[in-house]
Amino acid sequence: MEGINEKEEAQKGSSPAELGKWAEIQDTLKKRVITVDDFPWRLASQSESEPQQQQLKYVGGVDVSFSKEEPSMACGSLVVLDLLHDLRLVYQEYTCLSLDIPYIPGFLAFREVLMVDGNGLLHPRGFGLASHLGVIANIPTIGVGKNLHHVDGLTQSGVRKLLEAEENKAKGIITLRGNSGFIWGAAMRSEQGSLKPVFVSVGHRVSLETAVEIVNMTCKFRVPEPIRLI
Repeated sequence: MEGINEKEEAQKGSSPAELGKWAEIQDTLKKRVITVDDFPWRLASQSESEPQQQQLKYVGGVDVSFSKEEPSMACGSLVVLDLLHDLRLVYQEYTCLSLDIPYIPGFLAFREVLMVDGNGLLHPRGFGLASHLGVIANIPTIGVGKNLHHVDGLTQSGVRKLLEAEENKAKGIITLRGNSGFIWGAAMRSEQGSLKPVFVSVGHRVSLETAVEIVNMTCKFRVPEPIRLI
């Protein structure tokens, strides 16, 4: 599958009027996204220049899965891992409910607003689910997507070529810079030699550099543990 083509997927679901309304909401909320570090904690790798800042201890992952037999049935899940104790699972919860809004990539926040297993700025309008959640709840969020949105010239095959390039073979991460020069996020492979990266992007109140570091800290396999364990 060559990434996500939002327009084709959208045509399968809601009316043009409804899609237009959702797009307007995204464009309005996007203006409130903060793309630099803005949180009261620090990472273990950062200096203790601010004594009052406590070290980040917990990382949570949120997702919504759907019934194959009954697509309108969804199950929202939350897991919390202890970052300081080998990613130990300390909390998990789930709830199931019936939804009446169709699944459309690019508009996940309208039915899966509690999911961080999705994109932030790496989105056709620069405002994916992770950013939507962060802005609405005013909390730091990170987008971690398993598929790449086709935006600003970025393609799955293009990313694959970059990963295979000689100068990048030893690296675990490449910057996703579009034709416009804008940096949309990063493609990160946590397993050596893998050509199936995850796509990390700014959600809200977390810089890309910090987002990548946190994702790297929580990876034991291809997908970071807070997302994999959901």
